Amino acid sequence: MRTSHALRAAALAATVTVLLPLAGCSDGGGKESPPRPAEAAATTTPAGLASQQLKWTPCPAPSQAQGGGASPSPLPGGAVWECSFMNVPLDYAEPDGDTVELALVRAKAMDAKKRIGSLIFNFGGPGASGVATLPAFGTEYDKLRTRYDLVSFDPRGVGRSAGVECEDDAQLDARYEGDGTPDDAAEEKEFTESTKTYVNACEKNSGKELPFVGTTNAARDMDLMRQVLGDDRLYYFGISYGTELGGVYAHLFPGHVGRSVLDAVVDPTEDAEQSSLGQAKGFQLALDNFAEDCVDRGDACKLPGATAEEVEQGVSGLLDRLEKEPVPGIGSRKLTQTQATTGIAAALYSKETWPLLEQGVDEADGGDGALLLALADSLNGRSEDGHYDNSAAANTAINCADSKQRFTLDQTKEKLPAFHDASPVFGDYLGWGLMACTGWPVAGAWDTPDVSAEGAAPVLVIGNTGDPATPYAGAKAMAEELGEGVGVEMTYRGEGHGAYNSGSSCVQKAVGGYLLDGKVPADGTVCR
Repeated sequence: MRTSHALRAAALAATVTVLLPLAGCSDGGGKESPPRPAEAAATTTPAGLASQQLKWTPCPAPSQAQGGGASPSPLPGGAVWECSFMNVPLDYAEPDGDTVELALVRAKAMDAKKRIGSLIFNFGGPGASGVATLPAFGTEYDKLRTRYDLVSFDPRGVGRSAGVECEDDAQLDARYEGDGTPDDAAEEKEFTESTKTYVNACEKNSGKELPFVGTTNAARDMDLMRQVLGDDRLYYFGISYGTELGGVYAHLFPGHVGRSVLDAVVDPTEDAEQSSLGQAKGFQLALDNFAEDCVDRGDACKLPGATAEEVEQGVSGLLDRLEKEPVPGIGSRKLTQTQATTGIAAALYSKETWPLLEQGVDEADGGDGALLLALADSLNGRSEDGHYDNSAAANTAINCADSKQRFTLDQTKEKLPAFHDASPVFGDYLGWGLMACTGWPVAGAWDTPDVSAEGAAPVLVIGNTGDPATPYAGAKAMAEELGEGVGVEMTYRGEGHGAYNSGSSCVQKAVGGYLLDGKVPADGTVCR
C-alpha cells in the first residue's frame, strides 16, 4: 500500500532534476534563430533595482505553475514562511528597459544576533520552483537556519517568475501518453510533429521571455538578489542544475562568492549530448543497484529473478508489453510504456522510494498501472486534479537557451545505439530526448558553461557515487574547473540524487561546519 509520505518523497526528488535533459548537435535544421542577447557583456544594474525594498508577507498557496497545494505550514517555534517579489531587468544588456518580477521565499534566522546573512537555495531542474520546494522540505535545513535566513526563488521562466507557458493540460496529457521511443517511420513522424507542435506553443505563449531565461541571466539575478538582501557575498546552496547555476555565478562574480555548497553536481565539461548519455548510464547504475538489493532480500522482494540481470529482464519485459498494450492506470488514463519508464526513473531518485518502484512494477505486471503512473505524474509535474505546473516548460526553455546543440531526426537515430548500449531500459528514452530543442526559436549560449572562478572563496562540491541523475564523476570535473584552491571535492558513498538530504550525519556535519562556522573540509573527504 503506497503512502502519502513516500509519494511526497518521490515528488520532492523529482523536482530536483527533470529526467529528459536536452541535447543535440549542429543546427538541427530548425527555423533561423534571432540574435541572442549579449548576456555575457559587462552590465551595470540600475541603482534603483539594487536598492529596492522588498515587501515580505506570509506566503499564499503555491500557484498552479508552482505546483499548487496549500500554504506552507509554520516552522517550529512559530516562524512563518514569507514571500515577496524582486524586480530584475528582462535584458541585462538594456538594464533600464523592461523588468521581470522574481518570486522569493524566506524563513528568518533563529538567532538574529549570530545571523551570517541569507543562504540562497536553488533546487535544480532547471524548472523547479524554489518558492514551493524550500518550504516543502520543512525542517530539514533547520540547523542551517540557526544563523541564516533561508531564501529561495523561482528563477526567471519558472513558477511565478514570468513562468514559461507552452501546452495546456489536455495537450500535455496527450503528449506524455504518446510514444517517446518511436520504432518505425509512422511513429517517428508522430514524434517529430509532436515536438514541433510543443515548440510552436512555447513560442506562441512565451516568445518574449524565451531569449532571456538562460543560466547567465539567472546568475546575474542572484547577484542582484544578494545586493537587495544586504549581503556583501553570496551564501549559496545549489542542488543538481543548481550546481551549474552556482558554477556560472562563481565564474561571473568570483569576488562575491561567499560560503557555497554544490550537491548532486552537474559536469560542466559535458555538452548536452554527453550529459544525456551520462544520465542514461547513471539511471542504469541506479537500476542495477536496485535490482541487486532486490535479489539480496530474497523472497521479501516481490519481483521475480534469482539474479539482478533477471530482475531487470522482468522490468524490460514489462515495458515491452506496455508498448503493445497499456494497462489501466488512474481513472480513464492508462499506463503506457513511456509513462512507465518515467515512473521507474522517478522512483530511482531516492533509495527511500525503491519500495515504490518494486510495488509499482509488481502491480503493473499484474495489470494495475496506477502507482507507476502516479510516479510519472510526480516527475512530469502533474497534480492529482489533472493540472500541470510549468517545470517541464521551463526546463525546455532554459536548457534550449543555454545549449547550442540541435539534432535532426537522422542525427538522433545515429546516436541511439550508443544510448541503448549505455542503458537497455533508459537509453532509447533519453536518446530521443535529444530532439527537444530542434526548431527552438532562440539560439543557445554555449556548448559547455564556463565555471572557472580564480580568486573565489572555497566552494564545497559533493558527489554521490550512486547518483542516477548527476553521475558521480561530475563532482570531480566541477571541482577541477572551478580551479585550484576554489573547488573542494567531497564524496558520499550512497544511493539517490544528492547527499545532504540522504540522512548522512557525516555529510550534514561537513556542510554545517563550512556554512555555519567557515571550516572547509579537507579536499577528498569521504562520507559513507
